[in-house]
Amino acid sequence: MTTWRDERLLALFGIEAPIIQAPMAGVGTPQLAIAAARAGALGSLPCALLSAEQVREAVALIRMHAGAAPLNLNFFCHEPAVVDQHRLDLWQQLIQTRVGDPDVAPLPTPTLSASPGIHIFDDTFCSVVEETKPQVVSFHFGLPDASLVARVRASGARIISSATTVAEARWLAAHGCDAIIAMGTEAGGHRGTFLPGALDTQAGTFALVPQIVDAVHVPVIAAGGIADGRGLAAALMLGASAVQVGTAYLFADEVALPPLYRRGIEQAGDNSTALTNVLTGRPARAIVNRAVRELGPLSADAPPFPLAGPHLAPLRSHFEAAGSDDFTPMWCGQSAALAKRLPATDITHRMATQALETMNGGQFLSKTHD
Repeated sequence: MTTWRDERLLALFGIEAPIIQAPMAGVGTPQLAIAAARAGALGSLPCALLSAEQVREAVALIRMHAGAAPLNLNFFCHEPAVVDQHRLDLWQQLIQTRVGDPDVAPLPTPTLSASPGIHIFDDTFCSVVEETKPQVVSFHFGLPDASLVARVRASGARIISSATTVAEARWLAAHGCDAIIAMGTEAGGHRGTFLPGALDTQAGTFALVPQIVDAVHVPVIAAGGIADGRGLAAALMLGASAVQVGTAYLFADEVALPPLYRRGIEQAGDNSTALTNVLTGRPARAIVNRAVRELGPLSADAPPFPLAGPHLAPLRSHFEAAGSDDFTPMWCGQSAALAKRLPATDITHRMATQALETMNGGQFLSKTHD
């Protein structure tokens, strides 16, 4: 019989394994959410790069193939960037000076929108939540306006968000989160930071988790550097109720990574990633490439998220056409070397089974959701 040390999140979300498939905007797919859900984990759909109608269509597809399995819809809720044209001009000049190529025409300096290509959770997306009624709604970069949070809660969804510090965890608990993701610095992708604080003092996962567990009354989800059952077992031993896993799923059959991105992760070791803000304007962990090395990794000149990225687009297109990842964002955590090329269901089962065997000699057997 499957026995987990803390089954609060299993009951709260209606899942069988204490594993949340990380949304991973840009690479996460409905097929990945379906596979994770069918294996007993919480499948997640990244919505930040989708229109409202695309979210509706994806949810319908997931429910067609995963039945009543619980689903998490993930949204960004950052404040729109203040567009400072002078700062954008300076950023373009810096790019041209340090990494410019005579064969690549620089991007003109138009007045950019505050969130090019990225959707911030608003009334429209809240209506989608009310219509589709996912079991869980997760937010990145804090929480949206209190009125929107109230509507999400009234829809019946459980609410979770990421904390990169104990102070952020306390804030999220005080503002109504049902569970909190403790995001260590090992995690790939954008940091969920939303309160003032220095990036270089933020803690790693296994230092952060027990401190957040001690600070809040809601279940804690560990994220960052966890890619197999050993990591899951360790997180649970430190008081986490579950883990959120992203990098471990990057090689899953259901994730169609671009060839350059896949190659970068295949070659990644423990020292291959860095926290950088030069790719988008917000600190995020990615594979170190030429853009990261020569513009950063952290630059005070980078415009705010997500305005730093568009100016690199011409260079990215040029070098990708030549087979180079010099300017390609490759979001990835520090556990890339542990990722396996398997179906997502197998990745989930292996992680759960290894964790149970490590902790108590048990074996995880999930029921396939119809």
